[in-house]
Amino acid sequence: MNRNRQATNGLPVRAEINVTSLVDVAFILLIIFMITAPILQGGVEIEIPRAPAAPLRASEGIVITIDRTGRIYLDDTPVTMEEFDASVVQVIKRRDPETVYVKGDANVAYGVVLKVIGKLKEAEIETVSLVAEPEEEGRGG
Repeated sequence: MNRNRQATNGLPVRAEINVTSLVDVAFILLIIFMITAPILQGGVEIEIPRAPAAPLRASEGIVITIDRTGRIYLDDTPVTMEEFDASVVQVIKRRDPETVYVKGDANVAYGVVLKVIGKLKEAEIETVSLVAEPEEEGRGG
């Protein structure tokens, strides 16, 4: 039998898969995943100070983040201090978390973190925890 049989119109029939387009699609998907993976991690990027700490389970509470410039984030949403005053009570009532976690950048002014904690206490939030990176073994404070 002839390997390249003739079709009815006289053109040869080839039973081969064109992998060039398949490889192109695979590379495009790889590039898309490489670009979107860091975006999907979410959160605000800050440098958290190191201290003896237990792992954080953010799913059980609300996370308030203060970056090095003093900007406040309620979960991942940036807010001003005035917006924070107005919205934190509503978010707490709606979600009813066990704990509110405060993550402050290691380089942020101490007074900004205290203002946020003070606003949380004014909102009658009972449990406020500060978030820290766990210390490495063999390294002192």
